[in-house]
Amino acid sequence: MNIAGIGIISTRGRGIDSLDIALRQGWIAPSQTKSHSNDQNVFYPAYRVKKETINDITILKKIRRADKFSKMAVMAARDAVIDSGIQINHKESEVGIILATAFGPHVTTFRFLDDIIDYGDGSVSPTTFSHSVHNAAASYISSLLNIRGPTVTITQFASPIHQSLILAKAWLTEKRCKYVLIGCVDVCGNVMEYICNQKLRIANDGKIRPFNFSASPSSVPGEGSVFFMTTLENCQNKYCEIIPAYITNCDTIEKSDINIIEADGMAGDETSYQNTAPVDVFAGGYSPIFGSMKIISAFHCTVSALMLKKQIRYACPVQDNPYDLNLITKTESAEIKQICCIRKNCANKTDIIKLIR
Repeated sequence: MNIAGIGIISTRGRGIDSLDIALRQGWIAPSQTKSHSNDQNVFYPAYRVKKETINDITILKKIRRADKFSKMAVMAARDAVIDSGIQINHKESEVGIILATAFGPHVTTFRFLDDIIDYGDGSVSPTTFSHSVHNAAASYISSLLNIRGPTVTITQFASPIHQSLILAKAWLTEKRCKYVLIGCVDVCGNVMEYICNQKLRIANDGKIRPFNFSASPSSVPGEGSVFFMTTLENCQNKYCEIIPAYITNCDTIEKSDINIIEADGMAGDETSYQNTAPVDVFAGGYSPIFGSMKIISAFHCTVSALMLKKQIRYACPVQDNPYDLNLITKTESAEIKQICCIRKNCANKTDIIKLIR
């Protein structure tokens, strides 16, 4: 599949240009969120998308009741279509939508449950209920962009973006669609921050260290959305080719120009990542820019696509390197033909996405 356009919403801004700036700037400390526990003096770091990042009046007036989850998805999807330069003819099945998420609009879901407790199931808002459904964001995208093709939401903890790529390739190969708009979105709410703070080791200094390969790695909760406009056809604004994910053993990883290590503290023990970074291959890791998310692979694919298009290696934002890996330590022009994004999922399987110039 060819990536024809990209839309991205992250803690560092909106759009592919904001990503380029963020990668050149490197690590910036996350915001500090006040704990909602009994101890009101406790703060912990979180990478949140700023309100002004998704304050696009031209879009919001059409989705004014949408929650943050749907807003991030809609804006990233719209930006991907615009970035591709592809004119959608709005024919039935010309464009399909696949939205992947790990936790869905859980902020709205918990708000709905709170309302049931407070007011009873006969007095809760139907608007809140409709937005608590995982498919609400995909519905907004379809409506706003007037897309009439097949639409599906994939919810999975382990590898949501990987599964969406496999499905998109099937749709395109079977000619169900001419284009597929593939995206990921997750939101970081108070409940998620609390769970992360209880179950994970939060980095007090706000730094995720992808190359420490620790048995108890540090993490910083994050949120955002990424969408790709994909097609099998040649396209004017092609970033690269993206090969759907496959699950393998570390020993069978194909050699690339760059291996992006997707360790972000969300999968627990990261010691097995040591076998994914041979010393003769450049290693990159950019989760410190975005935060810890189950959908971090989508953000790393975006970084990879930008590298391949611009032919630039971006310096790793946090360069702690106890295993003497061949890290990318400075941003510079380079000839790059292939990048592998490597992620260990919750079952310690190795998910790989390959991107080719």
